[in-house]
Amino acid sequence: MSKIKIFALGGLNENGKNMYVVDVDHQMFIFDCGLKYGTDKMLGVDYIIPNIDYLVQNRKNIKGVFLTHGHDSNMGGIGDFVQMLPEVPIYATKFTMEIVKRNLKEAEIEQANLKEIRPHSKLDFSNDINLFPISITHSIPDSVCYVLYTKDGAIVYTGDFVFDSTMKGPYKTDIGKLAYVGKQGVLCLLSESFYAEKQGHTSPNNRISDFIRDVLRKNEDRIIATILPAHIYRVQEIFNEVMKTHRKIVIMGKGLQDLIHNAIEMNYLVIDQDRIGDLANLNDKGVVVLISDEKEKPFANLERILKGYDKYIKLKETDTIFITEPSYDGIEKRYAVVLDDIARNNLNVITLSSKKHLLHHASREDLMLMINLMNPKYYFPVKGEYRHQYMNAEVAEELGIPKENILLKQNGDVVEFIDGKLVETEEKVPVDDILIDGKNQGDIGELVLKDREMLGENGIVIISTTVDRLTKKVVAGPEIVTRGFIYVKDNQDLIEEAKKICFQIISDSTSEDSKKMDYAKIKNDVREELGKYFYKEMEAKPMIITVIQEI
Repeated sequence: MSKIKIFALGGLNENGKNMYVVDVDHQMFIFDCGLKYGTDKMLGVDYIIPNIDYLVQNRKNIKGVFLTHGHDSNMGGIGDFVQMLPEVPIYATKFTMEIVKRNLKEAEIEQANLKEIRPHSKLDFSNDINLFPISITHSIPDSVCYVLYTKDGAIVYTGDFVFDSTMKGPYKTDIGKLAYVGKQGVLCLLSESFYAEKQGHTSPNNRISDFIRDVLRKNEDRIIATILPAHIYRVQEIFNEVMKTHRKIVIMGKGLQDLIHNAIEMNYLVIDQDRIGDLANLNDKGVVVLISDEKEKPFANLERILKGYDKYIKLKETDTIFITEPSYDGIEKRYAVVLDDIARNNLNVITLSSKKHLLHHASREDLMLMINLMNPKYYFPVKGEYRHQYMNAEVAEELGIPKENILLKQNGDVVEFIDGKLVETEEKVPVDDILIDGKNQGDIGELVLKDREMLGENGIVIISTTVDRLTKKVVAGPEIVTRGFIYVKDNQDLIEEAKKICFQIISDSTSEDSKKMDYAKIKNDVREELGKYFYKEMEAKPMIITVIQEI
C-alpha cells in the first residue's frame, strides 16, 4: 500500500510565505520556502515565515527543499530554514542559487547543503520516486516547475508561470515536456491562483517594451525609474529600449548594482557596457536612473528622494518619475501617498495601469492551458488568497474536472491519497506564522505585538522611586516620565495627582521588616490604581512601568 500526503505550511489564503510539502511513504519533499512582508499595521515586523516545527520533528524524512525561482515569496525564508535544518539539501537552478547564496551571506550563514540543478535533468531518490524540473516562464530567469514521479502518478507543482512565446532563453517554457508529463499521467496538479479571476491570457499584457519606448521618446530629460530588483525581465526590457537611443543608465544602490552586474556577468542580462554610467552621469540630460523598489518597504527609496534626503539625487522640475510595475495587492495606500508626493514636487509621473499591465502570473486562459497539458486527476489550487483559489477551482471545474476532485484547502489541511485514490482524513498539520523583527531569530510573539500596539495607541508612563534600604521609606520621588501619552506642561495637575497615588501606595507597603516588602505587589498595585485613574481622567490606557530602587 502506498500513501501520499500533500499539505501547505504557508501560501494558502495569503500572498507569499509559500511552502508546500508532499510526503510519499514518509519521504518528504518541500517545494519553495518563502516569506511575506509585514504591513505598516504589524508594528515593526519585517517579515513573516511559516512555522516549521513539524518539519524539525520529521527532519529524518526530508529529502530536500526544491525552489522554483528567486523571488522572496518563494525562497526568501531560506536563511531562517537553514538555521533550523542545516543538514537538509536545498535544490535550485543556477540563477536562483546565486540569490540563495547572497541571502545566506547577508544572514552570515556560512554552511548550507546547496545543490545546483539543471532544468530537464532528473533527480533519483528511490526506485519508485524521482523528481524532474521543467523550465517555465516567469519574470526571473531559470524558473522551473517540479514533477514528482511516484508509482501512483505524478505530482506537479507549477510555481509561478505564464505562457509567453516571445520570452526565450532562460525564460522559455518547455511546452513539449509539459505535454509529455501529462501523457504519462498526473495524479495531482498544484497550480498558482494569483490571477485566476483575470480573463484571457496574461501575455502580452506582461510586456511593456512598447510602453518604455514611448516614455523614452516623449521625455527627453532625466528619467528616474523604480524597478523591483527580482523582476529581471523588466530590467532587460528597459536595457533593450535604452540601447536604441543615445541615453545612459545609472544604477543606484549597492544591492541593485550587485544584482544587475552579477546577472550581466552570468549572461542573464545583456547590455552594452558603455551604456552603464556612474555618479558623474547622474545629472546628464536624458539619463535613465534606476532605483530599487523593494517589496519589503515599497517606494522607500523614491520617498527618500522626494523628501530631499537622498545623498546623490536632487530633483529637478524637468525630471520624470517612471514607476515600472503596476500596483499590486497590499500597497494601494502607499502607492497613492507616493503619487501625491510626486504631485507636490510638481513632477511628471508615468505609471502602469493594473488593469492593462499585468505581472508574470497565470490568468484564466493560462491556467486552462496548463490543466489541458497536464490532464490531472485531482486539482489543487495554491498560491493566493482564498477568493483566488476559489476562482482557480472554477476554472478547473469549467474544464471538466469533477468538483469532488478539486481540493480547496487551508494551510495545515492534509490531502491524502492511498494507492492513488483520495481518502477522507481529518488530519491537520500544526501551522503558525513566525514574526521576524530585524535580525532577531525566532518569533517575536503576540505579547510583544500587543505591547507595541499599546505603546502606539496610548504611550508609556514610567514611575521612578528611591527607598531607604533599611527603613524602606521613600527618600526620593516618585518621579513620572511620559512618552506618547500627554503633553506634560498642559497636564501638571494630572501628573501631581498621579505622584500622590504612587507615593501613597508605596508608603502603605513599606515596613521596617524588609521581609514584608513585596516589590512585585507594589508594582502591580501602582499599575492597577494609576491605570484606573488615567482611564477615568483621559480615557486612555498607557503602558505603566514602575521602577523602585534601594539606597
